[in-house]
Amino acid sequence: MDADELLHNARALARHAAECARVVPPQAALGMRCSEAAMGQLLDECEEQFSQLQQLQNEITMTKSDSLETSRDETVNRVNALAAELKQWMETEPKLLSTNSEILLTVGKEELLQLNTQLEMVFSCSQAKRNKLKEVLKSEQKWLEEKREVLMAVTEQVTALQQENDKLSETSVLHDMKKKIQKVKEYQDHLLDTLSDVLEEHFPLPQQAGNTNKKKKNSSMEPRKDLISLHNILELLMNKTVETPHEPYVVIDETFWPPYIEMLLRYGIASRHPDDYCRIRIDFGPQQPFVGEELINGCIGMEQRRICCNLL
Repeated sequence: MDADELLHNARALARHAAECARVVPPQAALGMRCSEAAMGQLLDECEEQFSQLQQLQNEITMTKSDSLETSRDETVNRVNALAAELKQWMETEPKLLSTNSEILLTVGKEELLQLNTQLEMVFSCSQAKRNKLKEVLKSEQKWLEEKREVLMAVTEQVTALQQENDKLSETSVLHDMKKKIQKVKEYQDHLLDTLSDVLEEHFPLPQQAGNTNKKKKNSSMEPRKDLISLHNILELLMNKTVETPHEPYVVIDETFWPPYIEMLLRYGIASRHPDDYCRIRIDFGPQQPFVGEELINGCIGMEQRRICCNLL
């Protein structure tokens, strides 16, 4: 039986007891509610029952004194007789103390009033317990709602982290790395193309420069035919550094035009071998963060000096 069913039964019993209390007379002492005839009859019946009880008490007392003088067999017979009599009294239904309806009505009223008081106490306790359970239920529902909000927030965060993890998977990382490598290669090709254009425009071979410079038409010295261009010199130096980094030096022979070598050494683009004067290499010192840009700047500076000398 749950609390609601118990509360419903208590209310029904309390209502029934209240209806019975309205039917019977108001509560008062038993002697004041019964008539004198009923009271006399009740007293006579009580005296009669008391006399019977006293007579039985006397018989029990006489039996105890006689039992000391009787034999063992008689004692056993007496015990059996008392057991049979006890069984008979147990099976016999108890009789009412009085058959007077007025007395029975008064006793019933007393019992109903006591029952009504007890049921009111049960009802009050049940209501208090129910109110307390309502407060507990309200607090538990509030706690449950808070936990649901926390669970929803954590679920959203986990979902966001999973999506971010999917984006940063191995395939995406590899794809991003390929894009970065491609950008670096494109930037490198752009620098190499710019360097090639600058060298081709401002640093031609000596025989080509002789065709364009009128002041050198009457020169007595004829330039060599097998000279390599500055672009080829730089490409040779860079390839040597990449292919054999442990031995990046290139041997200078007659095909290397001395002014180009001097320019590379003067602007810090190349450096000589400490033991061999005829060997040079690309210089990656701390003041040359990027070779391509340094080469372009050095070549432009050398061309400006050459133009100034021609004007003088």
